[in-house]
Amino acid sequence: MDSVTRKLYHVCRVNRALPDALLPTKGWAIDRIDISARTKHRTRPASGAGGLLDIASMKFPRDMEPLTEVLATRDVGWVAALQHGQLEDTTIRSVVRSHCISYITLPTTAVELGHAVGHARGMCSLGGTTTAESLTVVDGDMIGSCDAMLQLFRTMRKVAMCNAPVLIQGESGTGKELTAFAIHRHSDRHHGPFVAINCGAIPVHLVTSELFGYERGAFTGANERKTGRIESANGGTVFLDEIADLPMESQVTLLRFLQEHSIERLGGVCSIDVDVRIVCATNVDLERAAREGRFREDLYHRLSVLQIEEPPLRARGADVELLARHLLDQLRVDSRRRIRGFSEDAIRALRAHDWPGNVRELRNRVWRAVVLFDNSVITASDLGLAHHVDARTMSLDQVRRRAEQQAVERALLRHRGRVADAARDLGISRVTLYRLLESYGFDIASFLRGLRTDRSLTVVR
Repeated sequence: MDSVTRKLYHVCRVNRALPDALLPTKGWAIDRIDISARTKHRTRPASGAGGLLDIASMKFPRDMEPLTEVLATRDVGWVAALQHGQLEDTTIRSVVRSHCISYITLPTTAVELGHAVGHARGMCSLGGTTTAESLTVVDGDMIGSCDAMLQLFRTMRKVAMCNAPVLIQGESGTGKELTAFAIHRHSDRHHGPFVAINCGAIPVHLVTSELFGYERGAFTGANERKTGRIESANGGTVFLDEIADLPMESQVTLLRFLQEHSIERLGGVCSIDVDVRIVCATNVDLERAAREGRFREDLYHRLSVLQIEEPPLRARGADVELLARHLLDQLRVDSRRRIRGFSEDAIRALRAHDWPGNVRELRNRVWRAVVLFDNSVITASDLGLAHHVDARTMSLDQVRRRAEQQAVERALLRHRGRVADAARDLGISRVTLYRLLESYGFDIASFLRGLRTDRSLTVVR
């Protein structure tokens, strides 16, 4: 018999857990952690122990938040117990890959489990296992390990527990619709429909009829009744993307719906009760738009009961590499080539790039590399980021000049081409800024024309 009793944490849903007869007992003191317990005082594992993640007993994505808290403990040798086929789930696969030293597919025996957790605990004692700092969380298609994303995951799960309207703000391409869908998926409405509407993509004269529907004969061409998008989401969630583009007339109708929880189809004479939750998103400062009269202030306050800020990719640190690998895992499934991963220069370039297009830009670059290039390893050149690698051979003066030019361009983007405001932001005079622009060969007139024609341009903070 072992002279030392080792600690083994069995993390599970108690009502669906592996039976005691399957757990290793020789030399192990077993402490069961009920992942479904709704308590702030749930047991936290101690370092230096073995751990059995009874994933077969868990419910995803519901159990992801308490599981994240358990996995935050350093230096525990985790082994996952899985049902056949569970690794096909991206959330479960990421948990196992990021936190477990090994896994066992059920059915199994107490002896096999004992060997597995003993090996995991031994490997853990050698170092190099997952720590709180390297904690990675996957929620559907969302993935992150930085503080900003971990906070986002916590916030959206809290927000999911109530029915109040949610306003998601952030730059273009940060994944606001994914956040909205995650809120729906974690809510009591997850069995109902999730209806996404891009307010900026609907012609102005069709917005009201598209959102609220119409009766036959309501207007020329209305040959039959049509159910609106909001009514079709009854029992679920409506996601209004680009809410700042909603016309004033439709803002009034939406406000009335939020107050009365009923709609009236265009051309109709009766009210129809509709039970939906409204989640909306924008890359515009909606509070400022309301103050300036470009958006109804009363509607803004109705929509912004709960607010979520989506972090830009450049603020997520090492997440860019994590995301790139995650996207590559998804995209190479459809590729006939065996792509092993990213080269060292590609990783350096990913970290150096500023990502004005955020996650959407990253996905497009990885996708392009998978489709167009024949390398078994994706390089910086394949990603269109070779200039970041070339910068390593630049002189100090060249590096300074490039950094200076990028700072100037970002300031102009932030202030929509207003030179005086950009100069003030940079701490230089307007004359100095004009001299710098001239030395770069920067055509301010063309830049301003581009701002007017490209509505999708991301403002870099």
